[in-house]
Amino acid sequence: MSTAALPPLPSRLTHEEADAYVRQCRAALAVGSALRGQPVWPVDASALQRFDSAALAALLAVGRMAHQEGARLQVQGMPDRLKELAALYGVGELLPA
Repeated sequence: MSTAALPPLPSRLTHEEADAYVRQCRAALAVGSALRGQPVWPVDASALQRFDSAALAALLAVGRMAHQEGARLQVQGMPDRLKELAALYGVGELLPA
């Protein structure tokens, strides 16, 4: 079984970095990526310290990519503050741990 994963979230993911992170994930899904065909796409969020709502938008965009490939995103090590922000915006269930 493959252990491929998406690029880990950086320590800072705000509106300034979000687009670049999504582009990095798209690049990771290039033809032949080991992620293709996996039912779960893990992403490590444990390094994330500074973020705003753009971090949620980036994760939701990556989650849509996974959904389009018949997979689901799994956010590992999500900081409590990000979980709280996701709940506040009503998208917590879209970003499973």
